[in-house]
Amino acid sequence: MLLDNKGFDLWADNYDKAVNLSDEDNTYPFAGYKTILAAIYAEIMSVAPCKVLDVGIGTGVLASKLCAGGNLITGIDFSEKMLKITKSKMPNARLITHDFTSGLPDELVNEKFDFIVLTYSIHHLTYEEQTSFLLKALKHLTTNGSIIIGDVAFETVDMMKKCEEENKAYWDEDEFYIIYSELFKRLDDNCNIEYQQITHCSGIVKITSK
Repeated sequence: MLLDNKGFDLWADNYDKAVNLSDEDNTYPFAGYKTILAAIYAEIMSVAPCKVLDVGIGTGVLASKLCAGGNLITGIDFSEKMLKITKSKMPNARLITHDFTSGLPDELVNEKFDFIVLTYSIHHLTYEEQTSFLLKALKHLTTNGSIIIGDVAFETVDMMKKCEEENKAYWDEDEFYIIYSELFKRLDDNCNIEYQQITHCSGIVKITSK
């Protein structure tokens, strides 16, 4: 079932618990969650302090650690309750209530970031919308900036189909998971793309300008 902002508001209090249980059990959809966040954190901190945009910031699990590390955080999410939880973790961060399925908010039209991060959020966009969003997001990167995606992800279509078959009872038909081989075809002419498979159902994509 596709959750709207009210659905995520209702899920907010138990979101982190649900994610952690799936991660600890190494099950779809959140297997590798902590590993992914740790890898993204390490990459950003290696060049900190940075200006970071967290798209679909949720409860601020990663962003709050980055903020504590001296990075300047802007976060967007369509769930006001999740943003309230995030605000309690980092009162000085700039948080914007916005549904990124319609692109970035108007407040950011002239801004550039060292990192644009999407963790477990881009799958709410269709594949066509993902392509459009990422191409536009590239224009908001600084010269050496990167878009980093950590999410349910697969290197090939066959890998995703295998995971879907193994998780029929839980598979979410309303989500559009990263398939690196297909994403590469859609974006290769416009940017550099790297991919790392983390678990059977998760991976990290790094996108930089050519």
